[in-house]
Amino acid sequence: MEYRKLGRTGMTVSAISLGCEHLQGKDYDTVKTVIDAALDAGVNFLDVFMSEPNVRTNIGRALAGRRKDVMLQGHIGSCWIDGQYTVCRDVDLCRRNFEDLLSRLDTDYIDVGMLHFVDKETDWDALETSDVMQYALSLKQKGVIRALGMSSHNPVTARKAVESGLIDVLMFSLNPAYDLVPKERDLTEVFTEVLEGRKQDFSALVPEPGRAALYRECEARGVAITVMKTLAMGTLLSKERSPLGVALTEAQCISYALSRPAVAAVMVGMQRPSDVAEAMRYWELPADERDHSEVLASLGMFRAVERCMYCNHCLPCPARIDIAAVNKYLDLIELDGRPADSVRQHYLSLDNTASACLGCGACESRCPFHVPVRVRMKQAGEIFGS
Repeated sequence: MEYRKLGRTGMTVSAISLGCEHLQGKDYDTVKTVIDAALDAGVNFLDVFMSEPNVRTNIGRALAGRRKDVMLQGHIGSCWIDGQYTVCRDVDLCRRNFEDLLSRLDTDYIDVGMLHFVDKETDWDALETSDVMQYALSLKQKGVIRALGMSSHNPVTARKAVESGLIDVLMFSLNPAYDLVPKERDLTEVFTEVLEGRKQDFSALVPEPGRAALYRECEARGVAITVMKTLAMGTLLSKERSPLGVALTEAQCISYALSRPAVAAVMVGMQRPSDVAEAMRYWELPADERDHSEVLASLGMFRAVERCMYCNHCLPCPARIDIAAVNKYLDLIELDGRPADSVRQHYLSLDNTASACLGCGACESRCPFHVPVRVRMKQAGEIFGS
């Protein structure tokens, strides 16, 4: 297992973590078997967004005696009302349902308290100054939650939340297809068209600028991203159902998500021990079987921009430069217009800066996106001064 810093929170989480959604409706023995298998495999981070009482109780029972071994991402605003899951913004109902979560999980704190399902810009505008926000901030002040997060599918809304400085963690839907859908298109509509047999042509597209900018903004501010919809509900695993027109493997989808800026963990849905074993196979696979970059490059995506996709296909570097990290810092300046001074310390904290570049070009021969790495390293040295 690989472990990553959860942004600025001070926590460290497993890069592949457990999304518990598919445990709803399962009996206790199944829930315990899956959670035990995940924890035994090194998973230390669980997302529990579900408000249904039985699944909360079963997860709490399964974690008995092991609470100290895990970090929990629990949601504020995911409510159980009249026997149904409901997204709620009534502060009293949010409080009652969050206290129910604590009780059923048999814990007195949640590591990441997620403001649940904030998608529309108007949702965030209302939430930012609401009683629910004040309640969430009071939970953080009291230590009932260690960090404040928000879940969203909308890059514009998510970026406004990140720029507010209020949230520490963003749970976001992230995969290659979503990142390529122009903001003018509705994601659900695109996938419906694919299922109806209407072919999509993404061959000339670059990553949707708003989404790419969101990831960089999170990276710059120390806001961690936890990923949902890694497989686009399984559609990316099927050539017939994927908007990309090719089938990706689960490992390639995980690799893509983990290579995006600011991503700390991919929350993989698991409902049986075999699902845990399949997800953990990721760490055993050779690099070429995990690699997503050649598949995307073969479709012609990104061919015109010669832009780093942070996939690390360029490595190993004989000078041990983290080429993707250098490119991330350059992108913050070139694409987002940040002053160099605001990024320089992050760059200088790298074990080896671009000045160590030997100019051998081995990285360029391996890069599927034809990035002029040597030119980029020279630019970094000139901009950051080392």
